[in-house]
Amino acid sequence: MPESVCHRCGKSHGEEAECPTYKINNSDEFLKSEVRRVTEERKTNGMLGLVGDLQAIIINTEEDRLFPAVQEFLDYTGFRISDAFEDENFKTVVLSQPVSASILIRSRKTGSNPFKRFNLNPKSSELPNTRLETFVFLTTDIDKYRKIQQMRDTQFMSNSITEMDNYKFIQTTPSELTGISVGVIEWTGEVKSFRTNNAVSIRCDLIKPERSYLEDIGFLDHTASRVKAVDRDAAIIEFMELTNYKFEFAIHVKSFNSITSVTRLSDGGFAMVFTSGIEPFKNLEESGPTEKFIYNYGTRTHHLAFITENIEETYRKLHEDGMEYLVELVGAPEQGLKQTFTVASPNTFLVNEYIHRYGNFKGFFTRENVTVLTAATDIQ
Repeated sequence: MPESVCHRCGKSHGEEAECPTYKINNSDEFLKSEVRRVTEERKTNGMLGLVGDLQAIIINTEEDRLFPAVQEFLDYTGFRISDAFEDENFKTVVLSQPVSASILIRSRKTGSNPFKRFNLNPKSSELPNTRLETFVFLTTDIDKYRKIQQMRDTQFMSNSITEMDNYKFIQTTPSELTGISVGVIEWTGEVKSFRTNNAVSIRCDLIKPERSYLEDIGFLDHTASRVKAVDRDAAIIEFMELTNYKFEFAIHVKSFNSITSVTRLSDGGFAMVFTSGIEPFKNLEESGPTEKFIYNYGTRTHHLAFITENIEETYRKLHEDGMEYLVELVGAPEQGLKQTFTVASPNTFLVNEYIHRYGNFKGFFTRENVTVLTAATDIQ
């Protein structure tokens, strides 16, 4: 019988049950030492400075929920439709906003779905094709990136780089640790034009509400993905090895068996947040909110966070126009920020976070806020 390959380190351990490289220690010290190792590897293999900031996220929906999902973003964020097209594989609507990564919402028309197996959980299986699938980052040299990653045995969705009029693109296969793919894009023409060469325009008669407060909901600040406690270290290291991001810090909330870990490329840029349990899932009665969420929905991105001005009024106006929340607005100017979570979208499973920072505060939460927000996940 062939030995199974460990999904954390990619090696075979024979009959050993535990991965010797990624033991379940969830150690910030270990991750910080890995930042130093990965940084040195980047210098050696040419990855340093090769991958930039987030250019887009790709959300796949069921075919009948594509336009309802788009309408939600029109109703509850500052994003607007910048393109709508279809090709032989997908129907795609592009949502854009100045200085923000774009949001591509699409549905598959044909072919198998490589992400589907990550969606077949008790509360997500009813929408088996729905998830935030791919994070797309800028690269200055996609050919070089591909060669470096192939030398590291990174698996890609296609054998060759996709070349379009405006860009070159390639993406990894879904991660066994996160269920997410990392894509890189090199712009060769009009930046942020994601249309494929053989695409045709589709009719999209959706209307952006004329609500002035929506202009106060700005760019995509960060996302938070849920990963298993046993995979937390490996998932963050895997992401660092595919990008130029680095682990910065984490907040441990023992009362909710939760760790929230932040990776970032630079101050002010998009941040990728990973939330995990401290201890692995036991059962629905004893486990914390994060591990229970993963049991019900699988490893996936939990929420999208949008920078928000006039957050008190925006919070109130959104509620008046139909938005429901998992938690009330939390935080205060003296703490550095205010933020809230909405209920999850019935079309994407994604929660919206609205966040406002005061003064020079650069964080994503305080210890008090992250405790309240983590508890809110339990409602799902």
